Amino acid sequence: MSEAKRLAAEKAMDHVEDGMIVGVGTGSTVAYFIEALGRDPGRIKGAVSSSEQSTERLKAHGIEILDLNSAGELSLYVDGADECDPHKRLIKGGGAALTREKIIAEASQRFICIIDPSKQVDVLGKFPLPVEVIPMARSLVAREILAMTGGQPVFRMNAQDKAVITDNGNVILDIHHLAILDPVAVEAAINQIPGVVSVGLFARRPADVVIVGGEPPRVL
Repeated sequence: MSEAKRLAAEKAMDHVEDGMIVGVGTGSTVAYFIEALGRDPGRIKGAVSSSEQSTERLKAHGIEILDLNSAGELSLYVDGADECDPHKRLIKGGGAALTREKIIAEASQRFICIIDPSKQVDVLGKFPLPVEVIPMARSLVAREILAMTGGQPVFRMNAQDKAVITDNGNVILDIHHLAILDPVAVEAAINQIPGVVSVGLFARRPADVVIVGGEPPRVL
């Protein structure tokens, strides 16, 4: 799927205008977009990054990193997704950057989502739903989500069997075995649980455009 990811990322460059500040997401598909931006780093004014990982990649290509508080409203945000339904609603957070990604999406006039075809689903939930949680509330939030959704919360660990810590210093619960028929309602309900920082449902603010990699890429 790497070629499909690259083709989607290249197509997203059609939306990049000279002199703009670009919001940049996180993940393997976005890495190809950063490479494309890096071929002419002076073309844009700078980037607002959603993760330390993307920040390092952008800096390596000579692209200036700007703070969202200083940049204000953005014209464009480009990011990937772990799942995308026919209404352009998404599950994101496989890379543990969901909170910053959601903030930048909210601050952007246009949100372009770049995916490979495997990310398209009819109903969200096959991919475990990430929820960023304040560490002391982990068990509380897990119990509440289990009672609310019937999904199985799993505390995300890395390959060294240690807790995955977000760039914000929090932890991740991945909710398995869901079929999310009303993503807007589920997003709102989970966000109301004390201790939840952000849930990886992008339904209230979905993507404006979805680019599906292929030959040629499809624009939804």
